[in-house]
Amino acid sequence: MIESIRLWIVTFLWLGLLNVTHAADELVEPLTIADKHSEISQRVARIIEDLHYAKPRIDNSLSSAILDRYLDTLDGNRLYFLQSDYTSFGRYRYELDERVRNGDLEPVFEIFNTFRTRTAERVAYANMLLAEEPDFTVNESFQFDRSELGWARSEEELQEVWRKRVKNDALSLTLTEKPWEETSELLKQRYERLLRRVTQVTSDDVFETFMNSLAHTVDPHSSYLSPRNSEEYRIQMSLSYDGIGASLQLEDDYVTVTNIIPGGPAYIDGQLKPADRITAVGQGENGDLVDVIGWRLDEVVQLIRGPGGTVVHLQVLDAGAAPGTPERALYLVRDQVKLEEQAAKSSIIEVPKGDANYRIGVINVPSFYQDYAARSRGDENYTSTTRDVARLIQELSEEGIDGLVVDLRQNGGGHLSEATELSGLFIDQGPVVQLRETRGNIQVLDDPNPDSVYDGPLAVLVDRYSASASEIFAAAIQDYKRGVIVGQQTFGKGSVQNLFDLDRFMRGSGYGQLTLTIGKYYRITGESTQHRGVMPDISLPSMVDASIVGESTRDSALPWDRIQQTSFMTDLDLDPYLQLLQTRHTERATEDPDYNHLVNNIEAAGFFRNQDEVSLNIDVRTAEREDIQAQQLARENERRVALGLNPIGSMEELDASEPTDVLLKQATQVVVDIATLSSSSGASIIGSETALIH
Repeated sequence: MIESIRLWIVTFLWLGLLNVTHAADELVEPLTIADKHSEISQRVARIIEDLHYAKPRIDNSLSSAILDRYLDTLDGNRLYFLQSDYTSFGRYRYELDERVRNGDLEPVFEIFNTFRTRTAERVAYANMLLAEEPDFTVNESFQFDRSELGWARSEEELQEVWRKRVKNDALSLTLTEKPWEETSELLKQRYERLLRRVTQVTSDDVFETFMNSLAHTVDPHSSYLSPRNSEEYRIQMSLSYDGIGASLQLEDDYVTVTNIIPGGPAYIDGQLKPADRITAVGQGENGDLVDVIGWRLDEVVQLIRGPGGTVVHLQVLDAGAAPGTPERALYLVRDQVKLEEQAAKSSIIEVPKGDANYRIGVINVPSFYQDYAARSRGDENYTSTTRDVARLIQELSEEGIDGLVVDLRQNGGGHLSEATELSGLFIDQGPVVQLRETRGNIQVLDDPNPDSVYDGPLAVLVDRYSASASEIFAAAIQDYKRGVIVGQQTFGKGSVQNLFDLDRFMRGSGYGQLTLTIGKYYRITGESTQHRGVMPDISLPSMVDASIVGESTRDSALPWDRIQQTSFMTDLDLDPYLQLLQTRHTERATEDPDYNHLVNNIEAAGFFRNQDEVSLNIDVRTAEREDIQAQQLARENERRVALGLNPIGSMEELDASEPTDVLLKQATQVVVDIATLSSSSGASIIGSETALIH
């Protein structure tokens, strides 16, 4: 009898699945290529082959890679396509090169139409599973990261994957003490939004997705934007300045942070990081959270935006963390990005050492900015990074400092000219960076200022988010041996892009834009900053996982290489002291409770990032959560006791204003070491007259 009932339930679910899938197919017409897509495809293919720095050939090898990237873009976590779909698509593996050149992209739309059908099937099945609350006492697990696995070989295998996915989604909500009725309704809404997002895709969207698969196969910074999205991108960028100051994109079902804009609420708050995933949004400090997993990007942006001065509540899943991991609550006050917050700022930190107190100046540079419009119209008072930093150095010198830290953490770059001019404040004269273009021409960009503004002890503080212009500046300081680079290996973006308005290449308008990599930066030593970035002289720990963030994590990134170095002069005195500076830092850091606390937190975060599956047993998950919270509290109290502070009973008691900037503290101490070594040795290591010609 039980088997008969079970068979009836399975039959009912399968017939319902067929009906829903059939209805979805009837409601949505298959998407097809438009004439304009053919024209754009042919033109973009020629531009890439002629003008891209790597001079790629769109051939069979690239065709195969394009197909894989396109499939990964649609179904990177192997949740929709079957192995039979993948095998069927394989007949196009070595055809896409010719089809791109000829503008015949019918297979692209065939693949997407199949993806849309599979999405409808999966959503129908997921919704049927929600008819009954899962049994959370069963000992089983869900592998949430399937990106390295193959596609399911049968419908039954894929249904089992989705059974566990739905169960995990339900368990994650159940752990927040939501009743089953609310949980099932939330998940139904989530899955229906997922389906709606796919059914609302237009042929232009499909074409743009494929063209970006082509561009990103060549390198990660080349891209195509359709006319509509070119305009929406411009608007979205301006809108992001009127909210929390963060750029977002949709990755799988999650709205993911891609960039924190200097001067915005998120930047000032400092807790939201690139690659974090926003799972829920609430209005005000006490408003109900709205689950946004599976939402369209524009819908989430509308929730996050709001009147200036109001509070938005974000629920955030840390970068790399497994679904179901305890999430963070952030409260940000909406505001416009203030120009003054983007500007360089200075402060003085007093660092005790022995019987003395050293005053170390700190200049934070959020970006390499310049009021280009004011400069173009001849305004002598135009603002720029270099001008602001020069003024701040003068002010700090007048107040009296014993050394300086230039803080470039989270500085993603900006104007190239500002990187060269800022370098000139710290070196007397000489080349700063080399630029190699597509045709092989090499341009050497020199320091435009004949004299330096500051020649005292110097450290440059960097992290994994320091990129592009930041890397040019840090590399110049390192190559001239002018200062010590402290922090983490930088991002590794050493390429140059140009924006091509395709309307200029076509007869008519409305063809979109192509961003293309047309050059690479090289240090004055001849080494590229591409891929490797700048390696610090003294490494500091970081919560930023270098295996997730950085150019080296992108499989199509241009490789590191080198060209001939250019002629330049360096001070001789710094190199012999680097090992001693490292030793002193290590000895000091091991005795620093805040430093050790950071190291312990990094180790704990790394453990969770390395997991690719989670238990579906509620008792196991509850115990894991309690253990995570207990360990977090234990680490915090260990730090507090070491600092002579009273322990706390829960993390809710923690005063957010208490923690210090551990990495900045270490950087200022390195500068003090430079100053004391210089004075005790009787020889300057901060601006020697002795020079070596390279």
